Amino acid sequence: MRRFILTLLAMIAFAGNSLICRLALTQTTIDAASFTFIRILSGAVALWLVVTIRKRTSPKAGSWASALALFAYAAAFSFAYISLSAGTGALLLFGAVQATMILWGLYKGERLRTRQWLGLALAVAGLVALLFPGLSAPSIGGALLMLCAGIAWGIYSLRGKRAGDPVTATAGNFLRAVVFATGLSVALLPWLKLDRGGVGYAILSGALASGIGYVIWYSALPGLKAASAATVQLSVPVLAAAGGILFLGESITLRYLLASIAVLGGIALVVTESARVVPPD
Repeated sequence: MRRFILTLLAMIAFAGNSLICRLALTQTTIDAASFTFIRILSGAVALWLVVTIRKRTSPKAGSWASALALFAYAAAFSFAYISLSAGTGALLLFGAVQATMILWGLYKGERLRTRQWLGLALAVAGLVALLFPGLSAPSIGGALLMLCAGIAWGIYSLRGKRAGDPVTATAGNFLRAVVFATGLSVALLPWLKLDRGGVGYAILSGALASGIGYVIWYSALPGLKAASAATVQLSVPVLAAAGGILFLGESITLRYLLASIAVLGGIALVVTESARVVPPD
Protein backbone atom coordinates (compact mmCIF):
# COMPACT_ATOMS: atom_id res chain seq x y z
CA MET A 1 0.00 0.00 0.00
CA ARG A 2 2.85 2.40 0.85
CA ARG A 3 4.47 1.78 -2.53
CA PHE A 4 1.16 2.37 -4.31
CA ILE A 5 0.54 5.65 -2.46
CA LEU A 6 4.07 6.93 -3.14
CA THR A 7 3.80 6.03 -6.83
CA LEU A 8 0.40 7.70 -7.13
CA LEU A 9 1.65 10.86 -5.43
CA ALA A 10 4.67 11.00 -7.74
CA MET A 11 2.52 10.65 -10.87
CA ILE A 12 0.17 13.36 -9.59
CA ALA A 13 3.18 15.62 -8.99
CA PHE A 14 4.53 15.03 -12.51
CA ALA A 15 1.13 15.69 -14.09
CA GLY A 16 0.72 18.67 -11.77
CA ASN A 17 3.79 20.30 -13.30
CA SER A 18 2.00 20.49 -16.64
CA LEU A 19 -1.13 21.93 -15.06
CA ILE A 20 0.73 24.47 -12.91
CA CYS A 21 2.91 25.67 -15.78
CA ARG A 22 -0.05 25.98 -18.16
CA LEU A 23 -2.07 27.77 -15.48
CA ALA A 24 0.73 30.23 -14.73
CA LEU A 25 1.43 31.09 -18.36
CA THR A 26 -2.21 31.54 -19.37
CA GLN A 27 -3.83 33.06 -16.28
CA THR A 28 -1.03 35.22 -14.86
CA THR A 29 1.40 37.65 -16.50
CA ILE A 30 4.65 35.85 -15.60
CA ASP A 31 6.96 35.25 -18.57
CA ALA A 32 8.28 31.78 -19.42
CA ALA A 33 11.94 32.61 -18.65
CA SER A 34 11.10 33.91 -15.17
CA PHE A 35 8.87 30.91 -14.52
CA THR A 36 11.77 28.62 -15.49
CA PHE A 37 14.24 30.46 -13.24
CA ILE A 38 11.95 30.47 -10.19
CA ARG A 39 10.96 26.85 -10.74
CA ILE A 40 14.57 25.66 -10.90
CA LEU A 41 15.66 27.84 -7.97
CA SER A 42 12.74 26.63 -5.84
CA GLY A 43 13.49 23.02 -6.75
CA ALA A 44 17.15 23.51 -5.85
CA VAL A 45 16.25 24.96 -2.43
CA ALA A 46 13.73 22.21 -1.68
CA LEU A 47 16.15 19.44 -2.67
CA TRP A 48 19.02 21.05 -0.76
CA LEU A 49 16.83 21.07 2.35
CA VAL A 50 15.96 17.39 1.84
CA VAL A 51 19.62 16.43 1.39
CA THR A 52 20.61 18.49 4.45
CA ILE A 53 17.91 16.90 6.61
CA ARG A 54 19.09 13.47 5.48
CA LYS A 55 22.61 14.57 6.50
CA ARG A 56 24.08 13.56 3.17
CA THR A 57 26.47 16.19 1.92
CA SER A 58 28.07 15.61 -1.48
CA PRO A 59 29.26 18.83 -3.12
CA LYS A 60 30.45 16.88 -6.16
CA ALA A 61 27.06 15.23 -6.74
CA GLY A 62 25.60 15.76 -10.18
CA SER A 63 27.38 17.25 -13.19
CA TRP A 64 27.28 20.31 -15.42
CA ALA A 65 26.25 18.20 -18.42
CA SER A 66 23.25 16.79 -16.57
CA ALA A 67 22.42 20.26 -15.25
CA LEU A 68 22.40 21.59 -18.82
CA ALA A 69 20.02 18.81 -19.90
CA LEU A 70 17.80 19.58 -16.89
CA PHE A 71 17.76 23.28 -17.74
CA ALA A 72 17.04 22.60 -21.44
CA TYR A 73 14.07 20.46 -20.44
CA ALA A 74 12.68 23.04 -17.99
CA ALA A 75 13.11 25.99 -20.36
CA ALA A 76 11.63 24.27 -23.43
CA PHE A 77 8.80 22.93 -21.23
CA SER A 78 7.88 26.42 -20.06
CA PHE A 79 7.97 28.08 -23.47
CA ALA A 80 6.02 25.18 -25.04
CA TYR A 81 3.16 25.58 -22.58
CA ILE A 82 2.47 29.09 -23.80
CA SER A 83 0.58 27.50 -26.69
CA LEU A 84 -0.11 23.85 -25.75
CA SER A 85 -2.90 22.39 -23.65
CA ALA A 86 -1.87 20.47 -20.53
CA GLY A 87 -2.78 17.06 -21.93
CA THR A 88 -1.20 17.56 -25.35
CA GLY A 89 2.00 18.89 -23.81
CA ALA A 90 2.27 15.96 -21.39
CA LEU A 91 1.66 13.45 -24.19
CA LEU A 92 4.35 14.99 -26.42
CA LEU A 93 6.77 15.22 -23.51
CA PHE A 94 6.21 11.65 -22.39
CA GLY A 95 6.39 10.28 -25.94
CA ALA A 96 9.67 12.08 -26.61
CA VAL A 97 11.22 10.94 -23.31
CA GLN A 98 10.40 7.29 -23.93
CA ALA A 99 11.40 7.45 -27.61
CA THR A 100 14.77 8.94 -26.66
CA MET A 101 15.47 6.19 -24.16
CA ILE A 102 14.30 3.42 -26.50
CA LEU A 103 16.37 4.73 -29.41
CA TRP A 104 19.41 5.04 -27.16
CA GLY A 105 18.95 1.42 -26.17
CA LEU A 106 18.87 0.42 -29.84
CA TYR A 107 22.03 2.43 -30.48
CA LYS A 108 23.76 0.62 -27.60
CA GLY A 109 22.91 -2.76 -29.09
CA GLU A 110 19.58 -3.69 -27.53
CA ARG A 111 17.31 -5.77 -29.77
CA LEU A 112 13.56 -5.41 -30.14
CA ARG A 113 11.18 -8.25 -30.88
CA THR A 114 8.44 -8.03 -33.51
CA ARG A 115 5.84 -6.96 -30.95
CA GLN A 116 8.12 -4.20 -29.72
CA TRP A 117 8.77 -2.90 -33.23
CA LEU A 118 5.02 -2.81 -33.80
CA GLY A 119 4.59 -0.90 -30.56
CA LEU A 120 7.28 1.60 -31.51
CA ALA A 121 5.72 2.11 -34.95
CA LEU A 122 2.29 2.59 -33.36
CA ALA A 123 3.65 5.21 -30.95
CA VAL A 124 5.41 7.12 -33.74
CA ALA A 125 2.26 6.99 -35.87
CA GLY A 126 0.28 8.41 -32.94
CA LEU A 127 2.66 11.37 -32.59
CA VAL A 128 2.58 12.01 -36.35
CA ALA A 129 -1.22 11.90 -36.33
CA LEU A 130 -1.34 14.34 -33.42
CA LEU A 131 0.97 16.83 -35.16
CA PHE A 132 -0.48 16.44 -38.68
CA PRO A 133 -1.90 19.78 -39.91
CA GLY A 134 -5.58 20.30 -39.23
CA LEU A 135 -8.07 22.32 -37.21
CA SER A 136 -7.31 20.45 -33.98
CA ALA A 137 -3.55 20.20 -34.46
CA PRO A 138 -1.45 21.77 -31.68
CA SER A 139 0.82 24.74 -32.33
CA ILE A 140 3.79 23.41 -34.31
CA GLY A 141 6.19 25.74 -32.49
CA GLY A 142 4.94 24.66 -29.08
CA ALA A 143 4.95 21.00 -30.15
CA LEU A 144 8.57 21.15 -31.35
CA LEU A 145 9.63 22.84 -28.11
CA MET A 146 7.91 20.15 -26.05
CA LEU A 147 9.53 17.40 -28.12
CA CYS A 148 12.89 19.06 -27.44
CA ALA A 149 12.00 19.16 -23.74
CA GLY A 150 11.26 15.44 -23.86
CA ILE A 151 14.55 14.65 -25.59
CA ALA A 152 16.43 16.71 -22.99
CA TRP A 153 14.66 14.92 -20.14
CA GLY A 154 15.37 11.58 -21.77
CA ILE A 155 19.08 12.47 -21.90
CA TYR A 156 18.94 13.60 -18.28
CA SER A 157 17.27 10.32 -17.27
CA LEU A 158 19.86 8.24 -19.12
CA ARG A 159 22.68 10.12 -17.44
CA GLY A 160 20.94 9.75 -14.08
CA LYS A 161 21.14 5.97 -14.27
CA ARG A 162 24.80 6.27 -13.32
CA ALA A 163 24.08 8.35 -10.20
CA GLY A 164 24.70 6.56 -6.93
CA ASP A 165 22.22 8.57 -4.85
CA PRO A 166 19.64 10.02 -7.28
CA VAL A 167 18.21 12.54 -4.79
CA THR A 168 21.62 14.01 -3.97
CA ALA A 169 22.62 14.02 -7.64
CA THR A 170 19.34 15.72 -8.59
CA ALA A 171 19.93 18.35 -5.90
CA GLY A 172 23.39 19.04 -7.32
CA ASN A 173 22.03 19.26 -10.85
CA PHE A 174 19.28 21.67 -9.82
CA LEU A 175 21.84 23.91 -8.10
CA ARG A 176 24.00 23.97 -11.24
CA ALA A 177 20.97 24.54 -13.48
CA VAL A 178 20.24 27.78 -11.60
CA VAL A 179 23.29 29.25 -13.38
CA PHE A 180 21.84 28.46 -16.82
CA ALA A 181 18.39 29.70 -15.81
CA THR A 182 19.90 32.96 -14.57
CA GLY A 183 21.60 33.45 -17.93
CA LEU A 184 18.30 32.91 -19.74
CA SER A 185 16.50 35.41 -17.51
CA VAL A 186 19.21 38.03 -18.04
CA ALA A 187 19.14 37.50 -21.81
CA LEU A 188 15.36 37.98 -21.87
CA LEU A 189 15.27 40.76 -19.28
CA PRO A 190 13.46 43.21 -21.63
CA TRP A 191 10.49 40.82 -21.63
CA LEU A 192 10.45 40.33 -17.85
CA LYS A 193 6.95 40.08 -16.38
CA LEU A 194 6.19 39.10 -12.81
CA ASP A 195 3.11 38.96 -10.65
CA ARG A 196 2.32 37.40 -7.31
CA GLY A 197 0.23 34.57 -8.73
CA GLY A 198 2.80 33.61 -11.36
CA VAL A 199 5.65 33.60 -8.84
CA GLY A 200 3.55 31.48 -6.48
CA TYR A 201 2.80 28.93 -9.20
CA ALA A 202 6.49 28.77 -10.16
CA ILE A 203 7.51 28.12 -6.55
CA LEU A 204 4.81 25.45 -6.25
CA SER A 205 6.02 23.82 -9.47
CA GLY A 206 9.68 23.87 -8.44
CA ALA A 207 9.55 23.07 -4.74
CA LEU A 208 6.58 20.71 -4.57
CA ALA A 209 5.80 19.19 -7.98
CA SER A 210 9.47 18.98 -9.04
CA GLY A 211 11.68 18.83 -5.93
CA ILE A 212 9.47 16.89 -3.54
CA GLY A 213 7.89 15.01 -6.45
CA TYR A 214 11.27 13.59 -7.45
CA VAL A 215 12.06 12.62 -3.85
CA ILE A 216 8.75 10.73 -3.63
CA TRP A 217 9.38 9.03 -6.98
CA TYR A 218 12.87 7.91 -6.01
CA SER A 219 11.44 6.56 -2.75
CA ALA A 220 8.91 4.45 -4.67
CA LEU A 221 11.28 3.40 -7.47
CA PRO A 222 13.29 0.72 -5.59
CA GLY A 223 10.09 -1.26 -5.05
CA LEU A 224 9.11 -1.23 -8.73
CA LYS A 225 10.40 -3.42 -11.54
CA ALA A 226 11.93 -1.55 -14.46
CA ALA A 227 8.99 -2.23 -16.77
CA SER A 228 6.49 -1.35 -14.03
CA ALA A 229 8.27 1.96 -13.44
CA ALA A 230 8.12 2.76 -17.16
CA THR A 231 4.52 1.61 -17.59
CA VAL A 232 3.13 3.50 -14.60
CA GLN A 233 4.33 6.73 -16.19
CA LEU A 234 1.74 6.13 -18.92
CA SER A 235 -0.72 7.63 -16.43
CA VAL A 236 0.93 11.07 -16.50
CA PRO A 237 -0.56 12.35 -19.81
CA VAL A 238 -3.95 10.94 -18.80
CA LEU A 239 -3.83 12.68 -15.40
CA ALA A 240 -2.66 15.92 -17.05
CA ALA A 241 -5.49 15.80 -19.59
CA ALA A 242 -8.04 15.11 -16.84
CA GLY A 243 -6.65 18.00 -14.80
CA GLY A 244 -6.80 20.26 -17.84
CA ILE A 245 -10.50 19.49 -18.24
CA LEU A 246 -11.33 19.90 -14.55
CA PHE A 247 -9.21 22.92 -13.64
CA LEU A 248 -8.39 24.73 -16.89
CA GLY A 249 -11.56 24.18 -18.89
CA GLU A 250 -9.66 22.48 -21.71
CA SER A 251 -11.39 20.10 -24.10
CA ILE A 252 -10.25 16.72 -25.42
CA THR A 253 -10.46 16.27 -29.19
CA LEU A 254 -10.95 12.98 -31.00
CA ARG A 255 -7.52 13.45 -32.55
CA TYR A 256 -5.92 13.72 -29.10
CA LEU A 257 -7.83 10.71 -27.80
CA LEU A 258 -6.81 8.46 -30.71
CA ALA A 259 -3.22 9.72 -30.64
CA SER A 260 -3.04 9.04 -26.88
CA ILE A 261 -4.22 5.47 -27.35
CA ALA A 262 -1.65 4.91 -30.11
CA VAL A 263 1.29 6.55 -28.30
CA LEU A 264 0.67 5.15 -24.83
CA GLY A 265 -0.41 1.75 -26.10
CA GLY A 266 2.61 1.49 -28.39
CA ILE A 267 5.06 2.38 -25.64
CA ALA A 268 3.34 -0.08 -23.30
CA LEU A 269 3.97 -2.84 -25.86
CA VAL A 270 7.67 -1.99 -25.92
CA VAL A 271 8.30 -1.77 -22.17
CA THR A 272 6.12 -4.71 -21.11
CA GLU A 273 7.72 -6.98 -23.71
CA SER A 274 11.14 -5.92 -22.40
CA ALA A 275 10.15 -7.14 -18.96
CA ARG A 276 9.31 -10.59 -20.30
CA VAL A 277 12.53 -11.13 -22.25
CA VAL A 278 15.05 -9.69 -19.75
CA PRO A 279 15.81 -12.10 -16.88
CA PRO A 280 15.61 -10.73 -13.33
CA ASP A 281 18.80 -9.62 -11.57
